[in-house]
Amino acid sequence: MVSDEHDPKHCVAMFEKLSEYIDGELDELTRRQLETHIDGCVSCKYCLATLKKTIKLCKQLADDPVPEAFHLKLKEMLLQNMSDSGPRAQKR
Repeated sequence: MVSDEHDPKHCVAMFEKLSEYIDGELDELTRRQLETHIDGCVSCKYCLATLKKTIKLCKQLADDPVPEAFHLKLKEMLLQNMSDSGPRAQKR
């Protein structure tokens, strides 16, 4: 029988708190519950390690501005997408 700590739904609930955990934003009880779960769950331990590595890599990226042509094209596409999914599009 699978324990509650390794129920996939419990893992998802823990996964949703990983960013707050890394940022030190969890209350003491939740932090301890998450750490206890991670100590016994290989999948969640791997997710935490991967998230930490991703954050580290993102922090190393240069803060280059987006080229103006790309900015304008993206804005145009977003505006088009928003108008396509508005109330009129939902009636289709």
